[in-house]
Formats: sequence, structure tokens, C-alpha cells
Amino acid sequence: MAVEVPFDPSAEWQIDPKPLWRGRRGHSVDAVINRVAFESAIVPRQKKFYLLVDAETAKSAGISTGGLVEVSVEPRAE
Repeated sequence: MAVEVPFDPSAEWQIDPKPLWRGRRGHSVDAVINRVAFESAIVPRQKKFYLLVDAETAKSAGISTGGLVEVSVEPRAE
């Protein structure tokens, strides 16, 4: 699952994207979704940016596809 992020992390945070795994660059982040904290990444796709949300976090936060969520993100300290 993914949540669209309404900004470009590179421009907003002045941090270049880093390799996350083979073939994918993005930004490692600490995030909170519906009051559930987790570690994830923001990745670009089709000129937009998405926060990746694993199934366990989605279940814990009580979110489903198309639902409204409250999200906060900040770059993870390296």
C-alpha cells in the first residue's frame, strides 16, 4: 500500500534521494499514520511521490484503500 505525498522530498528537505534497494532510489523516513509510528520510504513514481506502507502497519492503523488518513513524515537520521 502507498499514500501519495503532496511534495517533492528533495526540494522540501534539500536532501538528495539515496539508493533504497536495487533499482529504487528515494528517501528513508520516520512516519506516523493514524497515530501508528513506523519506518518507511518515500519513492517517486510517475512524477509523484509515495510513502510506502506495509500491510502490518496498514492493519494496525486501521487503513484501507481509498480511506482518509492522517500522516506525518520526517527524514530519517542517517
